[in-house]
Amino acid sequence: MARRPAKAYRDPDKVAWTKYSKTKPRRSYIKSMPHRDLNQFRMGIEKEDYDARINLISMQDLIISDNSLESSRQSANKHLEKTVSGNYHLMIKPYPHHVIRENKMIAGAGADRLQKGMRKAFGRPSDRAARIYRGQQIMTIKTYKANIPNIQIAMQRAMRKLSGAYSVQIETEGENI
Repeated sequence: MARRPAKAYRDPDKVAWTKYSKTKPRRSYIKSMPHRDLNQFRMGIEKEDYDARINLISMQDLIISDNSLESSRQSANKHLEKTVSGNYHLMIKPYPHHVIRENKMIAGAGADRLQKGMRKAFGRPSDRAARIYRGQQIMTIKTYKANIPNIQIAMQRAMRKLSGAYSVQIETEGENI
């Protein structure tokens, strides 16, 4: 079965009925937590003498699936490994807490006898997502000033994997660009 498009989930006004507790499972809305696609949040080498910091900042409120965050991380990291290997530190800031639920429907002949439509349509947990707010940092890369053009290309590649509008903010020691 194919994944639903991102437009089905990215509305930030939806209520997050995602309470999950290991210690008190009877109080949980979600009985089982779906697996996480985004497992690595830091890449590269963290050094003390980096003099530039490049941030990917959201320009609107969104809900982004962890699958798209993972693909943007991979595309940015792949470009950085080719061009500035060992001279950067990449961090993914948001954590995918929001649980996405699906009320799966059956299509085909005789489906009306097998399902109940929208009656008790809470849905089963299928995926995780991160709630993103306007002005929030999505990705941060620390590096040297000489590597800024390559970092900007990596940020452009990462933006193509994410839905919504983003801006790239460059901070160097002593000044903001």
